[in-house]
Amino acid sequence: MQRLKKSKNKHLIYTSEPVDFNDKVVNDILGSSRANNSENDITGALIFRLDLYLQFLEGPEEKLDEVYKKIKLDNRHTNIHKLKEDFTERRIFSTWAMRGDPVRTWMWSHQDIKNGILTKLSPNDSFKVFDRISREIDQFN
Repeated sequence: MQRLKKSKNKHLIYTSEPVDFNDKVVNDILGSSRANNSENDITGALIFRLDLYLQFLEGPEEKLDEVYKKIKLDNRHTNIHKLKEDFTERRIFSTWAMRGDPVRTWMWSHQDIKNGILTKLSPNDSFKVFDRISREIDQFN
């Protein structure tokens, strides 16, 4: 009897710099992400501001790899930098096809971003940002 191969779940965190950032661009990104992610069983969150995108994605390994390849080709951002990629037992944004959050006051100043703080984040610290956000929101509303 042949055993079915179960897809592995993983999460991925990356940062990038917006190109022509405005409300319409962010709403387009969130809208298309929600639609595409729902089809691919991917969940996550996007933190955004004029000077940064920081995104957390989680889902089946193969689908997540496909989505990340498309993200790297998207001309709405530049300087993409992967911060963390790992396999996971549970999702932290299990009910969000794509949660959108403007940068919180506890995060970073514009000067911090300009000085490259995001590219210096450890994989663990980048995960802690999203873990904190996931605990602050009620995912069931």
